[in-house]
Amino acid sequence: MNVFGIRTERRTVWLTASLLALAAGLGLLGLCYGATWSGPGEVLAALTGTERSVVISEWRLPRVLAGVVFGAALGVAGAVFQNLTRNPMGSPDVIGLDAGAYTGALFAITVLSGTSGQLATGSVVGGLLVSAVIYLLSFDRGFSGLRLVVIGIAVNAMVTAINSWIVLRAELEVAIAAVGWSAGSLNGVGWADLRIPFSVIAVLLALMACRAHAVQQAALGDAIAVTTGVGLGRLRLLMVLVGVGCTATVTAVAGPIAFIALAAPQIGRRLAGAAGVPLLPAALTGAVLLQGADLLAQMLLAPAALPVGVVSTAIGGCYLIWLLTKEVGRA
Repeated sequence: MNVFGIRTERRTVWLTASLLALAAGLGLLGLCYGATWSGPGEVLAALTGTERSVVISEWRLPRVLAGVVFGAALGVAGAVFQNLTRNPMGSPDVIGLDAGAYTGALFAITVLSGTSGQLATGSVVGGLLVSAVIYLLSFDRGFSGLRLVVIGIAVNAMVTAINSWIVLRAELEVAIAAVGWSAGSLNGVGWADLRIPFSVIAVLLALMACRAHAVQQAALGDAIAVTTGVGLGRLRLLMVLVGVGCTATVTAVAGPIAFIALAAPQIGRRLAGAAGVPLLPAALTGAVLLQGADLLAQMLLAPAALPVGVVSTAIGGCYLIWLLTKEVGRA
């Protein structure tokens, strides 16, 4: 199928439309559901400005949009690193980038005053430092995705231990806040928390979209990528920066939301029937997964709301067991 001069698989077009419809349905349910139920008519009136509803426009709408945008960002981050490593285990939460971003955020919380700007800066710096360490340690006479994953898992364990030490050394009130934030949650997210993160994620996703074809070529192998004119060094640097940037930006606002970046790209790839890990299905699958996990988090212990990270970890843990079982079966 040729759409606007771009050759697109018919299956991918149908998958994109289906995921968009599912995301829209989950978004409508998220706007309706809460301590009090709002009908679709009330939601539409609030969105169009016909009636003013602080609950819908100021409380629920930012949360729903955060689920969509943050889920898409995590899906793309996972797809970037899985393409980079050519390994389904190569996601930010497995190879230590989430833990590094959390370390930077912990520094902002425990040492500095913990403002939103400090959290964002600390998360990005922490994620970049850990990614640089992993990349340098895994680079031995050339790049190896398998080495990067194995070294990343080891670095993740060490950084997680450092994070635990930081929390244990902090004052009680600060430690409680840090541990609660580490669960990953969209509770209380408002417009003031989202303007800058949404802008950063939009820029990062646009950069990745411009290089999507090169990423697809690189996924086919270094030799094919080089013969088609892809500069692998610059492309890999861009992929790392985009993956770390998306992960750290989400972590700065919502905490480390685990396993969305691991599961979304592989689920999207299987639904699309693609050879590599396509970015658009990964982004849309991530948006749907995070929206669904957040709705489950709100419903399971209603009227209290679980942190979404608890639900995503439970879902992702089951997926990881299935993935490991399948990979071992192939060996």
